[in-house]
Amino acid sequence: MTRGTPHAHWCWPVLAAVLLQGCWRRTPLEQVFPSPASAEASSLERRSKPKAQSTQPPGQLGPTQELLATLSSASLSLTAQRTQRQRPDGERLWTLELHQKERLLARWEAVSGFASSQFLDRRWSPGNGAPLPSGQYSLGLPEAWGDDIWLTLTPRFETTRSGLGIHGCNPGSGCICLPDRSALEALANWAKAVPIQTLTVLN
Repeated sequence: MTRGTPHAHWCWPVLAAVLLQGCWRRTPLEQVFPSPASAEASSLERRSKPKAQSTQPPGQLGPTQELLATLSSASLSLTAQRTQRQRPDGERLWTLELHQKERLLARWEAVSGFASSQFLDRRWSPGNGAPLPSGQYSLGLPEAWGDDIWLTLTPRFETTRSGLGIHGCNPGSGCICLPDRSALEALANWAKAVPIQTLTVLN
């Protein structure tokens, strides 16, 4: 009877564990090409995920009869605000929002003034290309202005600025400009459908 080696008592369990590990591990081909069952499960999971809901305000493209029916008797108002964002051409982006009280009906991208004039005096220096001054304005009805659409803005505060309005300039030297024609037409349709009392420039 021959005498066993000192490590013979643990060789077999280690070998069995290595073989079992090889059975459990997927081959490289299995990792690249999953089984039909796992592929079908992944496909079902993708289809079951809910699609992201649109966050576009309900009146973005203008008023509809259904939307008008949901409005209260309260007047509508506009707010304009300068943002920290810039367009690719360097012009500062503004937002123009239409509200009924706390309800947001539309939000459009706008510009006002030139990139180089954003921080010039806006109230007492006409002709310097600065943005529309902060404060409250009365809004006129839309009217044709050549190929453009013009809505007059009348300041409710003292200023030497004049000839102010909302139209399709890109950019403009003091007006609120809506370069997107569809946004300008949507605003004009809102102004014709429902009285918009004021525009407030917030900053």
